[in-house]
Amino acid sequence: MLWNQDSIEYEIFKKYEPALIAIGVNFANNHIQDALKNCNYGLEDALQATISYSFWLYEQKKEIAPNQILLRALTEQWKPREWDDSFLQIEGLKSQGQKWWDGAAKIWGNDVRNRLVADIFIEEGREYIKFMNGKEMLVETAWRWGWERVLEYATNIMSG
Repeated sequence: MLWNQDSIEYEIFKKYEPALIAIGVNFANNHIQDALKNCNYGLEDALQATISYSFWLYEQKKEIAPNQILLRALTEQWKPREWDDSFLQIEGLKSQGQKWWDGAAKIWGNDVRNRLVADIFIEEGREYIKFMNGKEMLVETAWRWGWERVLEYATNIMSG
């Protein structure tokens, strides 16, 4: 864990982590972890700049090297040219977990989804779904299983 979960850095990081994963940043990379640990100033600006610059490159149909962009943004203390929190709602910047969450509302309805899904969280760069019944599942597994099988899994009470 890079930061204490009560720290402001952790809160800032968690806000942007899904979009950074969506653009392809690899948080298991030691250089990325070191750069994040050593960033004492301008963390939010660097994360926003990384996302907005990567998105701009994507729109220009140019190659994106997300790890290199983030490393430069952190070490050179980039500031975003244009930033709006609504960028985090752009479909291409949503993580697979966010897309699954949106899909669950469409397929099952908001009430059922909200009754069954406790949280979608990221741990060591992988996204998980935590269900109200206490079970957890990788988001990628949920996509593979399909909506009906996940619904069944989420509605079964844990036996123990």
